[in-house]
Amino acid sequence: MAEGRRLPLNGAIALTIAILVATNLVNHVFLHGWGLVVSLVVTPVLLAVWKWSGGTWPEAGLGRGTWAKGARWAAVLIGLVGLVYLVGALLPATRDLFEDQRNSGLSGAEVAYRMLIQVPVGTVLLEEVAFRGVLYGLLVRARGTVTATVVSSVLFGMWHILPSLHLASDKPALSGLFGTSSTGTVLAAVVADIGAVLFTAASGVLFCELRRRSGSLLPPMGLHWATNALGYLTGFLLR
Repeated sequence: MAEGRRLPLNGAIALTIAILVATNLVNHVFLHGWGLVVSLVVTPVLLAVWKWSGGTWPEAGLGRGTWAKGARWAAVLIGLVGLVYLVGALLPATRDLFEDQRNSGLSGAEVAYRMLIQVPVGTVLLEEVAFRGVLYGLLVRARGTVTATVVSSVLFGMWHILPSLHLASDKPALSGLFGTSSTGTVLAAVVADIGAVLFTAASGVLFCELRRRSGSLLPPMGLHWATNALGYLTGFLLR
């Protein structure tokens, strides 16, 4: 693509953020439950914006030369998450944290679907390409690594505001901390949502650093998948 026809960096950043805002609203307000389809539509759109801005695949963490190294990193990270979850499941003090009302009625087949399809394709693919691939890559080119990490991670935290609104009621271990009164319920919801945003923003920093050090999207993808998918598996096995 000729230089004059490229999308300017600031325009690409603004367009990417606008697409993510619209996607978040579609997923959690207008078409709840269509996340898998939305991911398959939005991910290539974001990659098209990336290429339109003049970005290369290695700059987005998708270069072929990083696949082997990235896969090794991902395997180690998945193993570490599995070990942490195993210890957490065995300790009485932390076992209740895996209880989640949203997943209490899932069958084995439904858990497998979430682990193998919904989480990797409907969640990890879109979020890692968006926040650690396209947005991070654009911001690195425009403002440098530190700004890219901070902005991408803050927006990643904000991305989780809507899906975390009912977290306190879904997690008995959280709602029980504030009692069952109306004030306690509201306080639990606020604290849970703020906590989720802060936690995911901090996770975003870690994901960005993994992306930077490995040069690949595979390590943050592996860690992201393990955190979500193995959580489903652990909660199912502890029922």
